[in-house]
Amino acid sequence: MAVNLTDLSLPQLEGLKTQLDQNVEDSKAFFKRKIDFLTKQIEKIQPALQEKHAMKQAVIEVMNMKIQQLQQSQQASQMGTTKA
Repeated sequence: MAVNLTDLSLPQLEGLKTQLDQNVEDSKAFFKRKIDFLTKQIEKIQPALQEKHAMKQAVIEVMNMKIQQLQQSQQASQMGTTKA
């Protein structure tokens, strides 16, 4: 609904300003609550994420060791077949 501001009286304009100010304050409060909620959720999951990251790093390390062992055994078997 479009409203022409020149058609409003002073009390109506003051009421409109109050309503807009209230909406701004309500919006600020809503986003503050949202930020607080998200911050708490991040704090909850952060330890689990750190643990999963550490486990992933350990798995990668073991896989790299096994790959290195496999490559060494393949090289050794190739050297054995070329000597024969």
